[in-house]
Amino acid sequence: MFNAHSVSIPFLITGPQVRRAEPHQVCISILTSSDASLSIELPDISVDYSSSETQFRLGEHLYLRHLLISSQAGLPLDTLIAYRLVSDVEIDHNLYSYGSAQLPAFLIPNILTRVLHGSCRNPHHHSEDALAMADIDQQVQRDNQSQGAQLLILSGDQIYADDVAGPMLLYIQQLIEVLGIYREQNLDISLPPTIEQQLYNRDRFLPYTPWQQRDKTDLGYWLRRDLEHFTSLKSENHLVFFEEFIALYLLTYSANAWQMLDLTVTAPSCLNKKQLATFESQQRMLTEFANGLGQCERLMANICTIMMFDDHDVTDDWNLTAAWEQAVYDDPVSNRIICNGLISYWLFQGFGNDSGADTGKLSAAFLASLCQRDDTTSWDFSKFDQKIKQFDTWSYQLDCQPKVVVIDTRTQRWRNEQSFNEPSGLMDWQQLSALEDSLEGEDEVILVSPAPVFGVKSIEAIQAIFNVCGQPLLVDVENWMAHEGAARKLMHIFRRADTPCETLILSGDVHYSFCFSVQARFSNRDNRIWQLTASGIKNEFPKSLLGCLDKLDSFFYGRYSPLNFFTKRWQMKVEKHATLADHPRHLVSQSGISIIELADQKLARYVILHGNGEITEFDLENH
Repeated sequence: MFNAHSVSIPFLITGPQVRRAEPHQVCISILTSSDASLSIELPDISVDYSSSETQFRLGEHLYLRHLLISSQAGLPLDTLIAYRLVSDVEIDHNLYSYGSAQLPAFLIPNILTRVLHGSCRNPHHHSEDALAMADIDQQVQRDNQSQGAQLLILSGDQIYADDVAGPMLLYIQQLIEVLGIYREQNLDISLPPTIEQQLYNRDRFLPYTPWQQRDKTDLGYWLRRDLEHFTSLKSENHLVFFEEFIALYLLTYSANAWQMLDLTVTAPSCLNKKQLATFESQQRMLTEFANGLGQCERLMANICTIMMFDDHDVTDDWNLTAAWEQAVYDDPVSNRIICNGLISYWLFQGFGNDSGADTGKLSAAFLASLCQRDDTTSWDFSKFDQKIKQFDTWSYQLDCQPKVVVIDTRTQRWRNEQSFNEPSGLMDWQQLSALEDSLEGEDEVILVSPAPVFGVKSIEAIQAIFNVCGQPLLVDVENWMAHEGAARKLMHIFRRADTPCETLILSGDVHYSFCFSVQARFSNRDNRIWQLTASGIKNEFPKSLLGCLDKLDSFFYGRYSPLNFFTKRWQMKVEKHATLADHPRHLVSQSGISIIELADQKLARYVILHGNGEITEFDLENH
């Protein structure tokens, strides 16, 4: 029997994560088990600087701490800056240092020459974790007296709240007990009484709209089908409570969190034969995943890391249609689950993206949600939920060369006013206009869009067919071209005369990788758009199916195919770039993270570093 009270809890729950790094301010996030003194020291820096802290207590033994290093004179650019965590508690910096270095070191990106980018990291997927492999690559670079990558961009699905392994749900409950993670006040949801009985069974108890209450214009009403609010096909262990989201973040990024668990837990006897086989397989995958977390922590302790959410950080199909929003946000339990995902994103990802400049405005209301009653500490988010949903500045920019623009494609959607069941645009008119202003007058830009702007047209055509049949949620119609207004506005932005000479669009989401180059037709300006898609870090698209779709795309949408002129992007000329290999491919389904090399702020090399150490390079030449 697991005894949470007998577990030894280390001071550092999660190692330092270097987040936004600028000359005048650097944010480093860390999780500790106590509020012991903690500050940052830069032993090799001669300019004046100070260290401050924003702290969130999330449990009896859990403190999320965002340390801010500020310097009015400005810290050096494009130079490795070693740092030390100073505390009353002894800290072993060797765990986070490369080679012979005694301390971890980061640099403030200015002139970008090497960038890491990836998305979609599912702990229990059978593929290898490419984030751990990126750490090995970074170590090789540092050992060779190179700075290595200056920036790590994670563009979505950093956690999978809607696709949780059975063993992971048990580990989550263990970690909640060990760290005394504060629970939210009771939700009106009737789950089975024990976590063992909930395994592979939660989806049956998640909220839904009875068919009698559905719109009579909806086919589901006449088929007498209840409308499920959470549409993930793998929602049998969907996260529900705020403390579960917190624990999942720890188990996704913290090696020490796994050291506090009983990993030998056996499958409950209530599982059937199929569930038992799934449980044991997932347990093996999770053990392998946990073994590589120390490398992932070291990588993020040595490189500026910025992030953006996509749907699985909260739930599958998040805000995909206006009808989905209406059903989910009108239900108190469904609304609470979505807000739990968004609040946890703010804590672990959003705050570090802007060092709290805008996101920090939520801090006071969040802290006021912690209630103390009868010696019990719990969260009451009844007032904070509305604030987190109304927050509209998740998008942000990083002022380096080229400029990095990261866009929110989830919370400011362009709803289809003709039919609430049609897919919403990924950004509304106001947000697209703000994006237009961000690109105006720039020579080169890196644009981070969680979903590809220029996707595989054959796949988008299949999605369009499902959408016509009234099933947009079934195949995740999450492409920019699915909404007429958003698509036309976006194409207008890219065809403007003052569009950047080179735009690198970094995307994920789709679980395969590709490289497209795009130019405007009928334009005298020699501008280039690169669609660089890297997905997933630990996830894959079915390889045989992807091969078929690749062939279909080449057949129906080849360079001279007349079908190209019936797409919403017909005024853009899209060229697919194949891999440099004996058997070239356009679409690659193998877990990996991309390495983007720049020369004079323009794309020089695009490589996918796979989780098994193999490398796939794309041919950037026009053919």
